[in-house]
Amino acid sequence: MTSAATLSPPITPAPRRRRSSPWWMALAAGVAAFGGTGSATLNGDELATISAASRSLAGLWELARHIDGHFLPYYVFMHFWAKAGTAELWLRLPSALAIAVAAGFLVELGRRLHSTRAGVTAAALLAVLPSVSYYGAFARSYSFAAAAVVFSFWALHRAVEAPAARRWVLYGASVALVCCTHLFAVLVLPAQLVVAAALLPGRTLLLRMLPALAAGGVPALVLGLVGYGERHAISWIPQRGPDVLLKFPKMAAGAAEVGVPLFAVALAGAALLWLRGSPAVRAWAVALLGWLLLPPLLLLAVSHLVTPVYVDRYLFVTAPALALLAAVAVAGISRSGPAVAACCALVLAAGVAGAAQHVTVRESNGRFEDIPWAVRRMDARSGDAIVFGQSTARAGFDYYGDGSMPDDVLRVGSAPQPDGFGYPERGDVAAALEGRERVWVVWRGAKSAGPRLPRVKAVMSAGYRQESAWHSADLPGLTVALYTAG
Repeated sequence: MTSAATLSPPITPAPRRRRSSPWWMALAAGVAAFGGTGSATLNGDELATISAASRSLAGLWELARHIDGHFLPYYVFMHFWAKAGTAELWLRLPSALAIAVAAGFLVELGRRLHSTRAGVTAAALLAVLPSVSYYGAFARSYSFAAAAVVFSFWALHRAVEAPAARRWVLYGASVALVCCTHLFAVLVLPAQLVVAAALLPGRTLLLRMLPALAAGGVPALVLGLVGYGERHAISWIPQRGPDVLLKFPKMAAGAAEVGVPLFAVALAGAALLWLRGSPAVRAWAVALLGWLLLPPLLLLAVSHLVTPVYVDRYLFVTAPALALLAAVAVAGISRSGPAVAACCALVLAAGVAGAAQHVTVRESNGRFEDIPWAVRRMDARSGDAIVFGQSTARAGFDYYGDGSMPDDVLRVGSAPQPDGFGYPERGDVAAALEGRERVWVVWRGAKSAGPRLPRVKAVMSAGYRQESAWHSADLPGLTVALYTAG
């Protein structure tokens, strides 16, 4: 059995240091992800998490039968987590913990594939990526998916290194975790199959690896069938052309200033592994490159062959691969002193290049829906009404609103619809607004988007004209408009 060799002279740290270093880096990465999360207000996706988690388990199943079925495992987890509260920090904490787990296993994976220096550098790079600042403080499952993918590659390396049955069981469990965290996280699995096929004898591959992969992939099959039946829920996703791949480095890192140079360094890291490594290391070089490149390519292929699904956030699982390959590129310098200096310089340069974006994602409008701003913008008087251009926008005003909110005249009941995140509303807008002099209308998107929305059209048809309108910073953002009886 050929095991992975290192490119530089082996580094053999003391046992205590080797065991503890992943978790120190895990703590640092978790803190980096979680720091400042309370300043950025929840956006629509995070509010959907609250809506799902606040339902009963039966209600969650009913929701999953109509929309977001592939998020069901995450929603079930958050159902129990939210029993302790729905404060912003508490809701986002699991994602930061997932980043910590991803960083810890990335250290160990880097040590196995190259050196402890490479693993620690990879975890440090991951911690300073602006995309980690965003998704590590985001109440959705994307950080969970990244952590599960890192864990699965680590488990696969252990199983290939010493193909014991218990290690293949662990690998199968890791694949199941990947499938349960996000449906499109499975796009990394072909890269794992390639490395296993290159390194394992045929009998071991057929009798151990493939059954483990197949058993772990059952959740993906189930959730994929559910998701296919709910294609209407993602009809808002536009079709993308090949040019979208040019933006992939920016998406993976969270900022072009970091992503583009780091992507180039990562490609160099893959090339160095291939050129200087043993056959086993070359196989892992292909696997890491597949981890980085296959998800965007396959997601674009699915978009054109099945239905449009190319959304940047679905590809966050590639961020650890970007960090690991870039770390390998600089950690492979033969002399210890220059290699350490190069690793530190790379991490520092990535941190400085992404500093502006780190600040931006921590601003109040860092998630592009500054609902508290919208609440403050409304100078509501007694008797004022409020109408939402999209029914789902109501959830944010329920969360951040106070006693001074205008009357929600279209609302029917307090619970959202059982088959979605919208709310039951009256259809007779004119009758609901009868006798109201002022109506506040709120919608997601630019000011110009309002007149195209049915609810806004209905307000205008009822005899109201727009007096003022305000938009919150970046697009899509929120628009708050005041309509008065004309």
